[in-house]
Amino acid sequence: MEEFRINKNNGMEIGLYTLGDHVSDPSTGKIMSEHSRMKEMVAMAKLAEDAGLDVYGVGESHQKHFIASSTPTILAAIASETEKIKLISSSTVLSADDPVRVYEQFSTLDLLSDGRAEIITGRGSRYGVYELFGYDMKDFEELFEEKIDLLLKLNSEQQITWSGKFRPALNEAEIFPKPLSGKLPIWRAVGGKPASAIKAGKIGMPMHLAALYGASSVFKHTVDAYRRTATEAGFDTAKLPVAMATMMYLHKDSQTALKEYYPYLNNTFTQLRGTPFPKDRYAEATSVKNAIMVGSPQQIIEKILYQYELYGHQRFIVQIDHGNMPFNKIQEMIEMFATEVVPAIRKATKGSN
Repeated sequence: MEEFRINKNNGMEIGLYTLGDHVSDPSTGKIMSEHSRMKEMVAMAKLAEDAGLDVYGVGESHQKHFIASSTPTILAAIASETEKIKLISSSTVLSADDPVRVYEQFSTLDLLSDGRAEIITGRGSRYGVYELFGYDMKDFEELFEEKIDLLLKLNSEQQITWSGKFRPALNEAEIFPKPLSGKLPIWRAVGGKPASAIKAGKIGMPMHLAALYGASSVFKHTVDAYRRTATEAGFDTAKLPVAMATMMYLHKDSQTALKEYYPYLNNTFTQLRGTPFPKDRYAEATSVKNAIMVGSPQQIIEKILYQYELYGHQRFIVQIDHGNMPFNKIQEMIEMFATEVVPAIRKATKGSN
């Protein structure tokens, strides 16, 4: 785990992430400018660091309702405004990119940020990116597996000789610049199903799991499959951290949180997916066993620790800025999260795993 720079003596790493979604206000229909939204994402990262959080992530999308198409650029802007917080992609759509270029960009970010960059790499859940960059969806699986193989080799070897199907071969190629410590932490982004987790386990990659909604117990099957496969492949799972990502809305009063959050969550789903978020599924969020983090600080603490009992994960990050939520609400939540929730979680998980 040391190579992934997670210190278990400090307890679970906790942070925020944004997907850069850019949707209209659920009540007025108005939408902020792309310029304002981008500045807001950087400001949120600065607030996260000032509040003592550990990690800040920026997702990648290449379609309507999103503006985070250049994750390394946004993270570089954040690096210039911060000093300590880890900067991660959440996630880099490697299937539609060149692993060499990705590695160069994040190595550059790592140097600019004094060694704070990490790559969370995935296949992407929004398929428009494949058409945009000229890839065939029938190659969905093969594209990613080939490219992750190359990315990992770039991270472990000084000179690369490599050939594949979707990219020109490399012959004793050397990549510049090098990351600050010589290597970058690289994670595999995984959805709810075990297939990708199993592939991550087979090659000993740390897993970054999206557990957005539904029963938390469902995702335990994925975590268990990951660790079982990694063990069978000869890897020490104590050195392979697991991260969990979900959504959060925090208010001092639990019923107010439940009432206020739905319009933003529903707005996001309606504009991005064309369908509303089911109210019956949302009602299940009141349970400590549900993955959506909505409620009072004490409820959020109980939910996170319930998941920790299930997964034994080392990192937890949440998105709080979707649905065109006013920035003053985001500020309030960051402060409440950092002062009331985070200390309790760190204390409860300190020295574990």
